[in-house]
Amino acid sequence: MFKKQIFLLLFIVVTAIVNAQSTNTSLQFLHIIQLPVTSVKNQDTTGTCWCFGGTSLLESQYLERSGVSLDLSEMFIVRNIYIDKAKNYILRQGHAQFGEGGLGHDVINAIAAYGDEPLSVYNGLKPGEKVYNHAAMVITLKNYLDSILKIPPIPGDWLAKYTQLLDDNLGTPPATFQYNGTVYTPKEFSKEIIKFNADNYVNITSLADRPYYEPFILQVPDNFSNGYYYNLTLDEMILLAKTAIKNGYSFLWDTDASNNGFLQDKGLALLLNDAKKYNEDSINEDMKEEDWNENKRLQLYENLTTQDDHLMHVFGIEQSKGGKTFFLVKNSWGNIGPYKGDINASEAYFAINTVSLVIPKAAFSKELLAKLKIK
Repeated sequence: MFKKQIFLLLFIVVTAIVNAQSTNTSLQFLHIIQLPVTSVKNQDTTGTCWCFGGTSLLESQYLERSGVSLDLSEMFIVRNIYIDKAKNYILRQGHAQFGEGGLGHDVINAIAAYGDEPLSVYNGLKPGEKVYNHAAMVITLKNYLDSILKIPPIPGDWLAKYTQLLDDNLGTPPATFQYNGTVYTPKEFSKEIIKFNADNYVNITSLADRPYYEPFILQVPDNFSNGYYYNLTLDEMILLAKTAIKNGYSFLWDTDASNNGFLQDKGLALLLNDAKKYNEDSINEDMKEEDWNENKRLQLYENLTTQDDHLMHVFGIEQSKGGKTFFLVKNSWGNIGPYKGDINASEAYFAINTVSLVIPKAAFSKELLAKLKIK
C-alpha cells in the first residue's frame, strides 16, 4: 500500500497547468487528482464503448502496477461477447437483445471466460481497413440467427457457421501468440501478464425503489447477460466514486451521454435542462446546474429519460474555482474537444445520469463490503 501511495502522489497535481494548455482557457480546475491512464482510443462507428472503457481500466491498472503502457485488444473481447450474445439469442428464441451494446461487466466476464490478447496481435480489422464499422456486420449476424430460428430444430453446426461470419468480418484471432519472447494463450496472458481476477470488481448502481445493499438484475437493454448490481443510496454511490479516486482506484462509468448537457466539444458534462438555450460562450464549469436527488434520479430512469447509452473510464477528480466537484473522464471518441478526448463531468451530472459503475473491490471500505455481504 505504501508503494501505491507514493505512486499516487506523483499523479496529484494541485494546479491548473493541464487545463491552461486547453484551447478553451476559460475552463480552470484546481486540486486535480489524475490517476495513471493510457492514451485515448477511438471506437469509430461501433457501439462498443463498453469494451473500450473496460480495456482502458485494465490498461491503467497495469500501467500503475508496472510503469509500462499496455495496449489491449478491444475486438478480441467484442468478438467473444458476440458469441455469448448469439447463444443467448438462440436459447431465448430471438426474444433477447442483440446488438453492439454492452455493460462494463461484460468485459470482466469475457476476459474471465476467454482471456485477452494485445492489440498488436489482434486488432479486429480486415486487411486495408483503418477504422471500425460494425453496422453491416451486426445486420448480417442477426439475419443469420433469425433465419435458423424460423424452422426448429436449429442445425447442429449453426455456431461454427456463425463464428465463420465473425472471422470474415473481424479476422480470426490466433490461439497462441508471442509476447515479450514468451508464447501465451489468451487466458494465460490475462492471468500472467494482466494479472486479471474477475473477483476484484464490483457492480454498483443506485435506484431508490430497490432494497439498498442487495444485488438485483439491472433492467437496461444492454444487460443481455443479466448482470447483478449492488444497490447503494445515491449519496453512498457518489462518496464511493470520490473515495475510490482519492485512494488510487479508477472505475467504469455507464451513463446517459445523449442529453444536451454532455458537451464533448467543450470538455464538460453539466446537469442543464436545456443547454441549447445558453449562448455557447456563457457555458462554463461554475454555472448553476439543476437540483438533484434520489427521487428525481429514479423518475428520469423510469420514464426513460436516463438511458444506458455510453460507457467511459473515470480516472480523476477535481474542483472548479467555484468549488464544484468534477470527475475526469476518458472517452473513446478519439482526440476531440479541448482536452483531446477527455471530459469533465460535474457531480450533479454524475448523480443524475449514472446508470451503473464497475469499481475495483479494493476501493471499498471494510464497512461497505460488510453492508453488501461481499467477502
